[in-house]
Amino acid sequence: MTDRKGSCLCGAVRFTVAGPMRPVVACHCGQCRKATGNYVAATSAPRDAVAVTGDVTWFRSSESARRGFCGLCGSNLFCDGPGANLSVMAGALDDAAGLRLAGHIFCADKGAWYDIDGDLPRYPRSDDDMTTQVPVP
Repeated sequence: MTDRKGSCLCGAVRFTVAGPMRPVVACHCGQCRKATGNYVAATSAPRDAVAVTGDVTWFRSSESARRGFCGLCGSNLFCDGPGANLSVMAGALDDAAGLRLAGHIFCADKGAWYDIDGDLPRYPRSDDDMTTQVPVP
């Protein structure tokens, strides 16, 4: 497997993820909606597998998590919470081939303006099994 590369919209922050990543999970919580204007689709990888160049601006969004974004263009790039993995916004990847949406979390908090379609699993809050799935090579 080759490394996956990604960046912010303006290219000031670039990153490389070495090795496999978790399937994509859609999070509909209020914080994700406020941070992005919609729900978030994120994958993850071990923190030490993610190499970043450029300056990431970090915002402490809760007692247990912080969000990383580009201070120039505002692109939402990372969410760093408890556990060994760093969440990576799937849309920031240059090529997400092989990654697939696995399900939805915090569905009880979803925005009123959209429906969650399809047959993928849905959880009213977080789900440890969903967010700690085995990475996809």
